[in-house]
Amino acid sequence: MSPTPLPPSAWSFSTEDWPDDDCVAGGADLEPSTLVEAYRHGLFPMPHDDMLLWWSPRRRGVLEPGGLRVTRSLAKSARRFTITVDQAFDEVVAACADPSRPGGWISAGIREAYGRLHALGWAHSVETRDADGRLVGGLYGVGIGALFAGESMFHRERDASKVALMGLTEIVGDGLIDVQWSTPHLASLGVVEWPRERYLAALGELVERPAPDPWA
Repeated sequence: MSPTPLPPSAWSFSTEDWPDDDCVAGGADLEPSTLVEAYRHGLFPMPHDDMLLWWSPRRRGVLEPGGLRVTRSLAKSARRFTITVDQAFDEVVAACADPSRPGGWISAGIREAYGRLHALGWAHSVETRDADGRLVGGLYGVGIGALFAGESMFHRERDASKVALMGLTEIVGDGLIDVQWSTPHLASLGVVEWPRERYLAALGELVERPAPDPWA
């Protein structure tokens, strides 16, 4: 689904005078045009204590083209699953927002906002399904040109979220996958850290490139 053109955002996201901190701003709103404009400038929202905060990590976790590490075990697991795209966006977000998960931050407002983005063709999900077609893992995020800004992932069976990431890398091809912050788990899959300056410098070209199928 091609993204629906959006009106100009009511907010500007200048990179000038950002603090030396991962959190760079507060306020604004979660309108579709605001969200897309923020991602174009290297920010993403994450609420904290009922305040809407905007983040641009000083050390950005990214998965470069061809950077995913697929172990023998993971390749074997992948054969047990099938991948679908944009068939269960709301279910994926709901699973990622499960309040029983540690560190949960996806509020009802965030779910609603990204649901609107999905309806407009800007947010996408990759789903992992078992042999019976049941949803057992997945991820979601925002696609702008050749950039996919990942928001969250989940699994109900071993390796199901990793297999969703495998599917995403095939879709994105020579684009860049942003995972916000690296973790030891993500690093084991090939995620590396870029300084914020490098990430911001790369954005202009990435977001202007054609979107990959099936999101073009």
